[in-house]
Parts: sequence; C-alpha cells; structure tokens
Amino acid sequence: MIVSEIMTEKLVTAEVPGTRNELLKLLVKSNITGVPVVKHGEKTYAGFVTRQDIFNRPEEEQLALLMRRDYPCINPDADVREAARLLVDNCASHLPVVEKGDLVGIVTPTDMLLVVEKNNDMTPVIEIERSHCSPIYEGAPLAVALLTFKIANVNALPVLDDNARLTGIITDRDIFNQSVVDGSVVMSDLGLNEDADNLSWSGLRNVMKLWYEVSKIDLPKISVKEIMVRNPTTVFSRTPASEAARIMRKNDFGQLPVRGPKDNLIGMIYDVDVISTILR
Repeated sequence: MIVSEIMTEKLVTAEVPGTRNELLKLLVKSNITGVPVVKHGEKTYAGFVTRQDIFNRPEEEQLALLMRRDYPCINPDADVREAARLLVDNCASHLPVVEKGDLVGIVTPTDMLLVVEKNNDMTPVIEIERSHCSPIYEGAPLAVALLTFKIANVNALPVLDDNARLTGIITDRDIFNQSVVDGSVVMSDLGLNEDADNLSWSGLRNVMKLWYEVSKIDLPKISVKEIMVRNPTTVFSRTPASEAARIMRKNDFGQLPVRGPKDNLIGMIYDVDVISTILR
C-alpha cells in the first residue's frame, strides 16, 4: 500500500507571509492543532506549524519564523511503512505529502490506525507500549496538572483516586473548558475578537495554553476531579493492537489507559505506539 491510497487530499493550509494571529484564527476555526504552510497563492510547500510551535515561542508574531521548514514530509508514491516510520520516529500528528515541491495531501495518525485495523494485528498492546505514562492524583489543583503536562511533555494524564485506582483522564484541553475559563476574555487577549462569531469553543481550547502562558493568570482553585472525564475508555494489557486502533479511530482518541490483570493502571498507549506495529 502506498501513501496516496490513504492520504487526505482536502487540505486546510496557512500561507506565508502571514501572522501568528491569522494562524490562531485558522487553527481555532478549523478545530485543528497543526497546519501545512504554502507560499501565498501557490501550492508550493514551505513548511509546517503546530500549536506547540506557538506555545514554544509565544511572543513571535511572524508565521515564517514560527513554522518549521525541516518538518518531515513524504512522497505520495512512498510505502505506508515509511509514513509510519516518520510519524513514529518524530512522534508527529501530521505528515505532509509533497510531490515535486507541491503540497498534495496529508497523512494523520487516524489514517494509519485504519491500516493497523485492516492488518488485523494481534500484538498485545503491552508489547508495543513505548510512551511515558504520568498519572496524577484526582485532588491535584489544575495548576499542578498543567505543570505536569509541561514537564512530562504529554497531553493526557490518567487520574487516580485515594486507592490508586484509575478514576478518570484529563487532557490539556479539559483544563480550559467553559466552566473554568471565560472564552470572550481569551479571544480578546489573543486578538481574535473580530472573528468571534466564526470560532468554535472546541477549537479555542486547542490554543488556550498559549493564552495562559502569555497572560500569566492564575487558574481557578479547583481540583482535577471536578473537570476530568470520568470512567474513561481503556484497554487491557492483552488487547490486540488492531482493537486498540479501532477504538482510537472510532472515538478520535489519541491515547488509551492500559489496565493490568488486576484491573489496575499499568500504562498509557498512544496512537504512535499502535502505528509502530506497521513497522514490524
């Protein structure tokens, strides 16, 4: 199977020259976390930019300085194994498809999870788990959770109760939900007010960490337990990779907590872990 058979051809793109605010509006409006960049009025591929690039350089205004020109890309005629390798090696969530210098498509983990499903890979998830798992206590304040995300370099944390049992999961997007943060204040602080009617709350949560870092505000003094997702979907250590891929793809999950024989938390499996089975 080759990349052109699984790639998405309907693309959302940013253009250079461009600004950070134009990029933020695009990410929020489209509810995405990264976007390929092309030259103005052309299909010529220039680079890629993710929300993490913005988080890393919150004061930078120019898109040309935020984007990564050396971001991995792939040819449409390449084997899907090469696409899997690039996604896994770079822990990437997007892989631009470029032909003769022009952007022609994009491959995401969702596309690759479908390949794992079709392969009917029976490898137990415990054998492919390769990513870090950082649990957090349900009574921890939101500020502690946000710092844990940053230090552990993860976007999701399994939540444990007083008995160390898995009771929920929290993502960096959950911290900035409507019950905690006033969206109108965020849009004003990020200079997005002019397009407020066209911006979704779901998309806005993708970039709220930038607002938090720039504004230096204090998060409400509430605990992780109050906003976590309770009773999260999980897999067991012997669950086949193909089944984990199906669950992730069907629910648009990027990760799943893994339970052991005693129903206890033993780790977290991410989409790139499951995709790595294609390389076997």
